[in-house]
Amino acid sequence: MTALYSLNEIRAVESAAQAVLPQGTLMQAAGSASAALAMCLLTKDDGPQRILVLAGPGNNGGDALDAAARLSHGCDVAILLFADPASLPPNAQQAYERALHSSAEFLDAAEAPSALLGDWSLVIDGLFGIGLSRPISGTLHDVIAQLNRRRLSVLAIDIPSGLDADTGTIVGGKSGIAVAASQTITFIGDKPGLHTCDGRDYAGMVTVATLDIDAAMFPVARAMLNSPALFGESLRPRRQNSHKGSYGDVAIVGGAQGMTGAALLAGRAAAKSGAGRTFIAFAGETPALDAEQPELMCRSAHEFDLASPILVVGTGLGISAEAKQLLTRALASKHPMVIDADALNLIAQDPSLQKMLTERSAASILTPHPLEAARLLGMTSAEVQADRPAAARTLAQRFHAITIVKGSGSIIAEPQGTIVVNPTGNPGLATAGSGDVLAGVCGALLAQGWPAWEAALGAVWLHGSAADELVRQGIGPIGLTAGELIAPIRNLINRLASQ
Repeated sequence: MTALYSLNEIRAVESAAQAVLPQGTLMQAAGSASAALAMCLLTKDDGPQRILVLAGPGNNGGDALDAAARLSHGCDVAILLFADPASLPPNAQQAYERALHSSAEFLDAAEAPSALLGDWSLVIDGLFGIGLSRPISGTLHDVIAQLNRRRLSVLAIDIPSGLDADTGTIVGGKSGIAVAASQTITFIGDKPGLHTCDGRDYAGMVTVATLDIDAAMFPVARAMLNSPALFGESLRPRRQNSHKGSYGDVAIVGGAQGMTGAALLAGRAAAKSGAGRTFIAFAGETPALDAEQPELMCRSAHEFDLASPILVVGTGLGISAEAKQLLTRALASKHPMVIDADALNLIAQDPSLQKMLTERSAASILTPHPLEAARLLGMTSAEVQADRPAAARTLAQRFHAITIVKGSGSIIAEPQGTIVVNPTGNPGLATAGSGDVLAGVCGALLAQGWPAWEAALGAVWLHGSAADELVRQGIGPIGLTAGELIAPIRNLINRLASQ
């Protein structure tokens, strides 16, 4: 299990460690870890290994300077220091002295534009750390813009400069900028912002260096990175002595006129994710069957008994008065259920539906994309994206429901405040119907008896991993369609169950 820590938690651990360690120990450990990873990233050809180190005015710059001094033994190292050495923090000043007395070359910061045009094997970003609170501007904005344009191999120290460690947004939004790193070595503990929102585009591959801090100094994690370790106990090989009733019934409630496809995608996903029986309760005209998957049982939602199966409500439901009536009936169910798409929009519009949701005795899983989350919270989607972990926590607590805020690095939250950030998936999921598939998988796992928390975690991980598998096969991300996700999801479920 990979724990994720907030900025405040990291600072508390760092402070506790500094109180018992000799001065400068953590910076030297950070420099040593950075230098070791940098050496691993260098190409193994016979040419000179040229490293450019960008060092800023704080302790992040000190970490970079310490790494530069170490790397100068065997590599051609140049340093651009964007700070007055005399105003560096004490530990960073000591690192500066070590770099000054090494074979590393200090370049004039005014020459940064021409220096960045050099043939560098690796660039180390030590401009700003996790404490940055203002957008990067002026000369350093221009330096980062030029660095990003060149697409060099970049190792970010602790966090890519300009990225928010808690939210994964670029500090300052549209007026800010961040280093686009190919690798990030982050210190003490992993951070949520490296794995969600813009973090997945800017952090690259993330390595954690704990700096040998005693594990007893760390708080109990309230955030984690999703993996099968968190839900694998619910996924077991099937007994020979079982039947379709052993794996539960799912009913997809949706598919209004013109939106039949959404319900079909959810139903197909549920069936191929292991539900014993899958019904589609159509809000609109009811087809006789699904010709592609005739195992699905098509019913009229207005005549279907919503009290017995696990429900997935909202996929293509619409927001008509009839849709509201169906949702009201569904919310009265005594079983766990998945609430998606138009059902979320109806709930956002109606306090009585919000009350029904909050007072449900069985578990609810909400699956909003950022705009649906914004409607539920009474804010804009930009405000949701500005702090996705906070939005997910607020929704989970407000509606007493497990909440999946979808997007790059989907956030899964439970009402007590724990969040999990999902590391799987890619831009191929940015296609119509992919959320319907996710909802269907959630429903199928619930029908098979998975606890709601594990069902949400498992569904999101499987959904993203299926997209990753398709991309590895050359199917996407461009042009990947939602229906293509279903077969690899089934493959992954069976693979994990057999381990």
